[in-house]
Amino acid sequence: MRGYRTSWRHPDLLDDQLRAIAAAVAAVEEESATGPGADATGGGTGDGAADGRRAPAGAADVWVMAPMIATPIEAAAFSAAAKGHGLRTVGTMVEVPAAALAADALVAACDFVSIGTNDLSQYTFAADRLQSELAGLLDPWQPALLRLIQMVGAAGGAQDTPVGVCGEAAGDPLLAPVLVGLGVTSLSMASSSVADVRAALAVRTLEECRSLAATALAAADAASARAAVAAAAG
Repeated sequence: MRGYRTSWRHPDLLDDQLRAIAAAVAAVEEESATGPGADATGGGTGDGAADGRRAPAGAADVWVMAPMIATPIEAAAFSAAAKGHGLRTVGTMVEVPAAALAADALVAACDFVSIGTNDLSQYTFAADRLQSELAGLLDPWQPALLRLIQMVGAAGGAQDTPVGVCGEAAGDPLLAPVLVGLGVTSLSMASSSVADVRAALAVRTLEECRSLAATALAAADAASARAAVAAAAG
């Protein structure tokens, strides 16, 4: 078993992990309140956000998420467990098609979600990432994969919930605007990819990103999606 499902067999393990994270948060907050830079109100240097997801002033801004969540019920159970330990911002990974297909309800149970494109590709196309002959199926430009991302992005947008993407897809400068056009609000990538992705996004409006996303979704396969977006992007 992987991820959240490990807690089915070993529920105490998840509880221990959440307790440890909460203890680390408490230690940081105590240091912030009493150490150099603390103000008269006990606050540190944080600045809370109006939407309530960000930590209040002086609090550690820690976001915790669970991998291998497949259903909204699992997402809600993990959120309740984490918040029961005092953790404020709780989300889930979207790595299996079932989670993406139930995006509306799943997102409602979370403060944020992060799409793991590598695993989502593997489970969508029943293609083991360790088998090189199946690599074509795992191309992040696959329109079927992009449609699943679109479903999650739409749910996040409708509920004002952050939607991130991690994995190979996030570091592709040509694909990044497409992901933004699908409703993704943050990208997690290797540091070596940041400059190129930032440059690619800096020259695009949101409407242009949405247009590129529509172009990719209309393609028949990964290769034609990539080629069509490259042509449209100039």
